[in-house]
Formats: sequence, C-alpha cells, structure tokens
Amino acid sequence: VEKMQSQDDPPSQLLDAESPDPVHLEILHNHFATIAEQMGIALRDTSVSVNVKERLDFSCALFTSDGDLIANAPHVPVHLGAMSETVKAIQNAFPQMRAGDAFISNDPYQGGSHLPDITVVSPMFLPADTRPAFFTASRAHHAEIGGIVPGSMPPSSKTLEEEGVLLSSLQLAKQGVPDWNSLSDRLVGARFPSRNVADNLADIAAQLSANHRGIKGLEEMVGLYGERVVRCYARHVLAASAKKMRQALSRVPRGRREFKDHLDNGAVICVQVQFCGETARVDFSGTSSVLSDNLNANRAITTAAVMYCLRLLLNEDVPLNQGVLEPVEIVLPECFLNPSAGASPDRSPAVAAGNVETSQRIVDVVLGAFGLAAASQGTMNNLTFGNQRFGYYETMGGGEGATAQGDGASAVHTHMTNTRLTDPEVFEFRLPVRLWNFAIRRGSGGDGQYRGGDGLVREIEFLEPLHVALLTGRRPPYAPYGVNGGEPGASGENRLIRPDGEQRLAATTQFDVAPGDRLRISTPGGGGWGVKIDKDELGKSRKSNSPTKK
Repeated sequence: VEKMQSQDDPPSQLLDAESPDPVHLEILHNHFATIAEQMGIALRDTSVSVNVKERLDFSCALFTSDGDLIANAPHVPVHLGAMSETVKAIQNAFPQMRAGDAFISNDPYQGGSHLPDITVVSPMFLPADTRPAFFTASRAHHAEIGGIVPGSMPPSSKTLEEEGVLLSSLQLAKQGVPDWNSLSDRLVGARFPSRNVADNLADIAAQLSANHRGIKGLEEMVGLYGERVVRCYARHVLAASAKKMRQALSRVPRGRREFKDHLDNGAVICVQVQFCGETARVDFSGTSSVLSDNLNANRAITTAAVMYCLRLLLNEDVPLNQGVLEPVEIVLPECFLNPSAGASPDRSPAVAAGNVETSQRIVDVVLGAFGLAAASQGTMNNLTFGNQRFGYYETMGGGEGATAQGDGASAVHTHMTNTRLTDPEVFEFRLPVRLWNFAIRRGSGGDGQYRGGDGLVREIEFLEPLHVALLTGRRPPYAPYGVNGGEPGASGENRLIRPDGEQRLAATTQFDVAPGDRLRISTPGGGGWGVKIDKDELGKSRKSNSPTKK
C-alpha cells in the first residue's frame, strides 16, 4: 500500500518516457495539437486584417528542437507542410538563440510559400537548455506586402522583386523586445513597398502573440508531465505517424504508377510513384522546366503537397507531422516545382501563383497516381483588388472530385487551402464593393457513377475606381479530369460586366474598374468517378436476374 501512487502524484511519475503506451501517446499528441489550436485562436482574436481575422488565412504549429513538425491545428495544408523548412533555415541563420528571441521570414527559397505568407518563429527554452527545446511558429497571409499590383498577387510578375517585400530570415525580437522600426523600414524601403504597413505590423504582432501563447502552453505541459516525458513523447508522436505511414504503404500493391496533368499555360507536371512495400518513391522527373511567369512553386510547397496526399492515403486519424514523410523519398530535379534562387530578388523566378495554383495541381497529379480521386477544381480562384491605400485578397471554393466512395462536395475550398470567404456583411462594410450573387454553380460537377461537386458563382460590384487582378486556373480548355469513365467537371469562367456589355476574361489578368462595373467568377466543378449507371437499365437488369417465382 505504501508503494502505491497517490492520486495527487503528477502524471510524469506514471509514465515511462522511453516506452510510450498508446493511451498516453494519444493524450499527449492531443495536448500538443490543442496548444497549436490555442495559438490559432490567439492569432485570430488579436489580428486586425480581414484576411487573417475573417478569412482565417493562417496556420500555427509546434516543432522539435531540430525543426521537425510535431503537431498543428487544422489550418492550411500548404502552410503546414512547408513551415518546417523555414524553421530549419532560421536555425541555420541564427545558431545562437536566447529566450524571448523571435524571427521572421517570407523567403520562398528558404521554406516560404510566396511573399504574402509571413512566418514568425519563436524558440522555446527549458531552464537548463542552451539551445531551444521546441519552436512555435505561425504563418499568415498578408493581403498587402507590396509588389507591382495592390494585393501582392500580380498575374504578370516575372521576378520575385515584383511580387513584394522580401524578408529573408530576419531577427524580429531580441530577448523579448521587438524591433518594429527596423521592420517598418524594410516594408517601406523596398522598390515595390507595402501599401499598408500598419496592418502588416499589427498582424505580425498578433503572430508574435500567438507564438507566445504556444510557448506558455508548452511550459504548462512540461509542468504537468515533466521535461523528459514531453521531449520523448514529441519524438514518439513522430515515430507513431511514421509507423502508420509504413503500414498504409504496405497495403498498397507493389509497382509503379504514373500520372501527368497540365497547367493552363501548358506546363506539364509529371509524377511516377514507386510503391515498395513499406516505402515509396515519388519522382517528379519529366516536369517542365522553370517558367518565365509566376506559376513556379518550390521544394517546400511540393513537399507539403506530397505530405498532404500521403495523409489522405492513411485514411485514419493520424497526426499530420514530419513522421508521415519518413518512409518516402521525394525526387525533385530542378524544374518549375523546384527553381533555384537568383543572386537577388530581381533575378529570382517569380512564385506568387505557385503556392496557390500549382500546389493544387500537384495534389491532383499525385492523387491521380494513387488512384484515390478524380480532380478537384485545381485552383484557388485568387482575386485581389485595391488602390494605393489598401489591398484585398480572397480565394474561392469550387467542386471536389468524386471518389469510389461517393460524390464530391460542392462549393468548398479543396486540398491545399482551408480558408474561408469573407462574410458578406463584413465584405460590404469594410470594402468599397457590393455582393450581387453568391451561389452554387448547379450542374458544373462531372457526371459519373459518382458526381463531382459543383463549383460556385460569386458576382461583385465595385463602388469606386480600383485595380483588379485574377490568378485562376482550370479555365477553358482545361477542365478537372474524371477517372474510371467519369466525366470531367466544368471549367471555370471569369466575366467582366460593364454598362456597355460583358466580356470573358483570361485565367490570369489584371484591369481597372469603374464604379458600377461587376466581376462574375464561376469556379470549376470536380471530376466524376466511374461510368454513369442508367437507373432504368439497372432496374431492368436486376429484374431479369432475379429468381423466377413458381
């Protein structure tokens, strides 16, 4: 009796840190994930921009001392799979860190996605540590970061410099004291400076606050379970995901599968997936070379897309973390999915659309090779508008591809995006626009045994002179493919409606509008799955095959 544990003993005395048990592994993983969710709540509540507070275009996560993703909230997949590379790049740039330090980066060639996505990274130290025990990080899309058009998503950019202000692995705070003046100077001192520095600084402060909330949560977790248990279980969470991934791969028949698809500019994404029992090799050889436009992605984005597809292959409740990639080799030669940075931003390939458009097509290609689903809408339907005072940005949902299990969902953000559209009331109150129509685009999903989801229609009237830019995909003649005999989904369509008539717009374009002009965006539907079965013929077949009564 004397040796029995008291009910008041801390949980750390009940755990073997080196040999995890399934129950506590689940408990501690969910504790890590809850901390990331609390970070997201703090970021949403303290931010000021529509893009962060209303559209929720941000992600928060926890990382090991080596920069590997441990856990995240269910935010934006294209952020989460790429952030580890940013954390590691900052570690390399600042090998000597102290408690209270914080760092900032949006460099696409150091784990960033595109310049509007700014990442703030904070190290977390335990009392006896001389190097960080963990990292907290938040990535948020800033609707204005400079560049040649308001909204910082230019359709015509040819270099990184034209897309906005580059913040490449900079120190934001030293021992708890942020240097806002230096950051502000960078935002206004670039060739194409930010048009809304006040919102930039306010949202970055919110990101810093979210990171502090994450550090506080980790400190509370260490106080509850003990330092050794928390460190070890972080490794166990990664190992558990790797084990589950190996088990999932072992259930896939061995062999080689290939798939390819085209962007709207004709560039080809090729993938060959070799399943080898508990491991796999994902090879993008044959993909088109680096592009002169801004549909180039980068290694971090491509890795994030592969991680997302592998997570779908698992088909069970497993954490999305670095362990998912452990049994998988990604072969990525230099191409438009892996361009090299130039000596300076004005010599580096443009990447603004790679994060939002190309990432979607990478997923469609990998899922095509896996045989899991028909193509979803394959685009984020990016719309930006503004003037010299502000820039606004939003993405729009569309049709989800059908699967062997059922129809695709309609009018939803698919795959690599998980943001919202701004509520109509907020949209009209905070911006010089009027929303004329927002509805499901009925019949746009591909037909088949299971139908693809329908896209949506969004029609906006502009109430003052503005500059508008569109970065969209799956416009004619490119449609989301169907599989196993399923029909393709309908291509998207952009139309500008003026008092003297209307015109169809290109997939990527920019133009000026006057008060009263309207923009109607019809987003693509998803592809269908399987040959459509005629219900009348099916009924006759069942009747003829039924036993004859005597």
